[in-house]
Amino acid sequence: MTQLDLTEQPEAEASKLGRKRDHTRDPEILDAALEVLAETGYDGMTIDMVAARAKAGKATMYRRWPSKSELVLDAVACMKSADIDFDRLPDTGTLRGDLIAMIKPPSIKDAETKLKIMAGLISMLTRNPELADAANAAMVEPRATVNRIFFKRAIERGEISPDCDVETLSLVTPSMAAYRVLILRKPVDRAFLISLIDGVLMPAVGIVAAARTR
Repeated sequence: MTQLDLTEQPEAEASKLGRKRDHTRDPEILDAALEVLAETGYDGMTIDMVAARAKAGKATMYRRWPSKSELVLDAVACMKSADIDFDRLPDTGTLRGDLIAMIKPPSIKDAETKLKIMAGLISMLTRNPELADAANAAMVEPRATVNRIFFKRAIERGEISPDCDVETLSLVTPSMAAYRVLILRKPVDRAFLISLIDGVLMPAVGIVAAARTR
C-alpha cells in the first residue's frame, strides 16, 4: 500500500461513518411535534409540518425519525409532568385538602394540553399498542399516581377504610377529565374538578359532606 493510500484511508473511513449527529435540538423538535399533533391530529400531521414549526432541516428530521409514528412515539414518551413535583406534594392532613391543593391553574392548563394531544392520537392509539402505553404513561399515570399517594395516606391515618378500591378511585379524575375534553369538548376548570372530588370521590370513600370552603 502506498503512502497516499495510508493518508486517504482515515478520510474515507470518516466519510463512510458520517458526521456525528447533533441531538441538542431534539427537545425543541419534539415539543413542535406535540404542538402540531394537538392542532392537526395524527392523520393530518406530517414530518414536514414539524420541521417547519421547529425550523429544522427536513433531511435532519427524516434521518432522526424515518417515520411519523417514530417521531410521535418519541415526542409522547418524552412528555414531562412539569406541574407535578412528587417530592413536594401537598400534605394538608385530609384527603380532600390534598386533592384540592393539587388544583392549580398551571396544572389544569398542562392537563388540558395533554388531553388535546391525546385527542390527536385517537386514530393511532388502537393500532399501535406501544404508542398507547406511552400516552398513558405521559398523560394519565402521573396524575393517577398522585391520587394513589393521597388515598394511601388517608388509609394510613385512618381517615378512610383500607377496603377502598384505591386503583379505581385514582383513575376517576383523570378519566372524567379526559371524557370532558375529548367527548364533551368542554374545559376542565377548578369548579369541575371540585365537583368530582365532592360529588364522587368523597362519597365513594365514605366521607360525609360538610360545610366546605372552596
